[in-house]
Amino acid sequence: MTGGETWKRRFLTLQNLGLHLYGCRYQLIPFHQKLLKALLQKLKQYKVRAMADIVINHRIGTTKGNGGMYNRNDGILLAWNEHAVTSCTGGLGNRSTVDNFNGVPNIDHSRRFVRKDIIGWLKWLRSVSFQDFHFDFARGYSAKYVKEYIEEAKPIFSVGEYWDSCNYNGYDSHRQRIINWIDATGQISTAFDFTIKGILQEAVMGQVWRLRDPQGKPPGVMGWWPSRALTFIDNHDTGSTQAHWPFPSNHIMEGYAYILAHPGKPTVFYDHFYDWDEHSKASRYPQPSSVRILESQYNLYSAMIGDKVRMKIGDGSWCPTSREWTLATSGHRMQCGKSNDSSSIFPFIADPFGTGECDARHPSQA
Repeated sequence: MTGGETWKRRFLTLQNLGLHLYGCRYQLIPFHQKLLKALLQKLKQYKVRAMADIVINHRIGTTKGNGGMYNRNDGILLAWNEHAVTSCTGGLGNRSTVDNFNGVPNIDHSRRFVRKDIIGWLKWLRSVSFQDFHFDFARGYSAKYVKEYIEEAKPIFSVGEYWDSCNYNGYDSHRQRIINWIDATGQISTAFDFTIKGILQEAVMGQVWRLRDPQGKPPGVMGWWPSRALTFIDNHDTGSTQAHWPFPSNHIMEGYAYILAHPGKPTVFYDHFYDWDEHSKASRYPQPSSVRILESQYNLYSAMIGDKVRMKIGDGSWCPTSREWTLATSGHRMQCGKSNDSSSIFPFIADPFGTGECDARHPSQA
């Protein structure tokens, strides 16, 4: 969730909206539909954008079909038979050409009737005031279908979860795969910057030098294509109760000091914002287009972002020497300074879902 009273826009991701029985009940049962609409209207009243968690890679069936698997969906919304399930996950559809979500029937998006039904469902989500989409497990179906779904349903903002293994000593290929996915959507979706999450959580544990790539830029998608990089340090999969890949708990504020002060579209995890009570007091002004990394050592990272903000993380000693700079905020192993002609602490973008910032030329456009 992005949040804070000083943000121009906030959004809350609502989970469990996949094409399974639990998710479909909102459209099937009038009482549940009424509750959902009331919730969405209340969010809108408080200027919170509702983002739907679009789980369309896999679907648990209601009835056993081919091979004795639960690969049929009978008697519910979007009643599909085994032909809607890929042949490599127990169905009678086409074989998947991308990654499988193991252990459950995976949806065959190459089927026209499947895409038609999904588009109808996405349009319904938009009609009840969902404004934004989060595409879960985006590795599990071709990005060209994401492009089709976005063009047909017209969400205001979209982000894809393209998460695979990262080699910390050769992460360019990792961020390039994310960029390739964005390109394949027609460049109309953003993506979670899993590369910067991985590098950042290694950096704060004593390898701060990793935060400058060989070209002197930030690592991750943010270093190549910031307007398409949604930065984060944890979400409901990596952290929280699932904790598949959690950010080091004693370095949380270092992580936020970094992503909130750097280009990209930063988000704050719901658990950190509410359960940890880590409310940001930052104000906002237009997103800078440049990052000048001043120090990148094993125990110190410092950078000048735009011409208004300087920050550092790590145990190393560093502070601006000019009297034109004032300490704005500090915490465990982190400090942020602002120029005296700026009223802001962190450079939040005025429109966190816009595409107006200046991007570096990324390899897929070379």
